Amino acid sequence: MKHTGWRKPTPGLGVAEQLAQAGEQVAVPKTRAFVALKRVGAHIGLKAGDMMLLDTLGAFTQAQDWEEGQRPIVWASNAYLMEQTGFSLSALKRHARRLAEIGVISFQDSPNGKRWGRRNADGRIVEAYGFDLSPLSARAEEFENLQAELQAERERCQRLKRQITVARRMIRARIEAAVSDALRGPWTQLTGLFEELLDRLPRRHQASEQLERLLTWFKELQERVEVAYLKATDAIMPVDRTVDKEAETIRNTQKMNPREFISEPHILITNELNPVTSNSSEKEEAAGAVPNARPEDQVDRELEDWVAEVRKKRTALELPTIMQACPEFASWARNMGGFLKNWNDLHRVAGQLRPMIGISEHAWNVAQDRMGTQVATAAFALVFEKHSSGEVASPGGYLRGMVEKAVAGELHLERSFYGRLNGQAA
Repeated sequence: MKHTGWRKPTPGLGVAEQLAQAGEQVAVPKTRAFVALKRVGAHIGLKAGDMMLLDTLGAFTQAQDWEEGQRPIVWASNAYLMEQTGFSLSALKRHARRLAEIGVISFQDSPNGKRWGRRNADGRIVEAYGFDLSPLSARAEEFENLQAELQAERERCQRLKRQITVARRMIRARIEAAVSDALRGPWTQLTGLFEELLDRLPRRHQASEQLERLLTWFKELQERVEVAYLKATDAIMPVDRTVDKEAETIRNTQKMNPREFISEPHILITNELNPVTSNSSEKEEAAGAVPNARPEDQVDRELEDWVAEVRKKRTALELPTIMQACPEFASWARNMGGFLKNWNDLHRVAGQLRPMIGISEHAWNVAQDRMGTQVATAAFALVFEKHSSGEVASPGGYLRGMVEKAVAGELHLERSFYGRLNGQAA
């Protein structure tokens, strides 16, 4: 980016100028560029005020400004823009800066910082200084592809949510049926785990990766509930067959000698061994012969291990958690890498941002080697965020300290991220 001496250059503004140069080489109609942006604006970090300013700037451009070899530059004054948008001067500058840092406009600055321009007889811009909207042309196709990916992601999420709904309804129905029938089994523990999973249901949008993981947990729990339910019902099946056999004997007797059955209705029940008492003892013996026929506070080891494993998995760091806990890092990451779909994208962007905060390539490679790519990327995000907020003066030294803790088994990144989230909530 050209440095005029009065505007402080940043990597974000430099990227915006590169996009403006690329946008000059393509012909994209204004309508297409704006529609593509608005469909993904919220996802890339634009706010309502940003879009209002952008719409105001776009109204100044003409169709020929968006042709190949041209740049749609707007040189409207601050006073006019403030009047049109209702922004204060500080708000106007803040929104303009965000638009540039996100990479949808660029600043075409004059040496003295004044905005001005002129058109020829054909209405084409001959010379102008001001807000350059060329990055929109350069990124129109990118935004359209992003919209397609977001739509596909929404459809995946809807499908996964439906599957989760089916699984949790089946789990609830089985547990309620077991409790209602007083079947013996680890229902208290399974209910507790079910409630924990219900607490993890998204209150707002989550990525499909998190929903897939949640669906896996629900299906695993459903399988456990089904196994426990079948064991409990198998324990009383012999009793059920005995009852059915006695009922069939009564029916056959009634058919063979209906008068006897009618005149002496109680003989078969009262003179024989009490079938109800006998069945009750058989139930108790059968229930005592199966693994589930134990007090509910004595869960088998396999179930305990599985519960512990699920809870361990749930404490693992997730991409949305990192992005939410580290907003400054998230902003820079999206500016550099666009739509971040997975850990690989975030790792790539972390490598690009590394030199900005003074972490050497050697330190970064050691971190990846000792901690693993994913943990190293999460650690870098935390270091970047703390350095941006002034909490860490030496990012390289802080990262090396994290590596030493990881090697010693004393690094607990999830605590740091959840701690920052709790601080934001407070």
